[in-house]
Amino acid sequence: QVQLVESGGGLVQAGGSLRLSCAASGRTFSWYTVGWFRQAPGKEREFVAYIARSGDAKYYTDSVRGRFTVSRDNVKNTVYLQMNSLKPEDTAVYYCNAVYYTMNYWGKGTLVTVSS
Repeated sequence: QVQLVESGGGLVQAGGSLRLSCAASGRTFSWYTVGWFRQAPGKEREFVAYIARSGDAKYYTDSVRGRFTVSRDNVKNTVYLQMNSLKPEDTAVYYCNAVYYTMNYWGKGTLVTVSS
């Protein structure tokens, strides 16, 4: 069982930065691939970024590539999403998702609001 807790959201002006954290319980977090997703008001949840278990492979959706960076610290059981050059369209609840074979866990999300 893995529990995920996101933090770091808040209100920021366009062009600003935030760093989200996804802290995990459990000793085997390094086994899990982790994704960041977001859900804007009235829209479906969408993929944002992915990081492999060792951190050597990372993927981003086109709209955030070059502005967001995903990283992880398996000693601290934490995955980060550094978000720079934020835009109003980045406003959403951000969720982390940990997957290992058939085991799939979600956090409750953290709200990011970007004002214009």
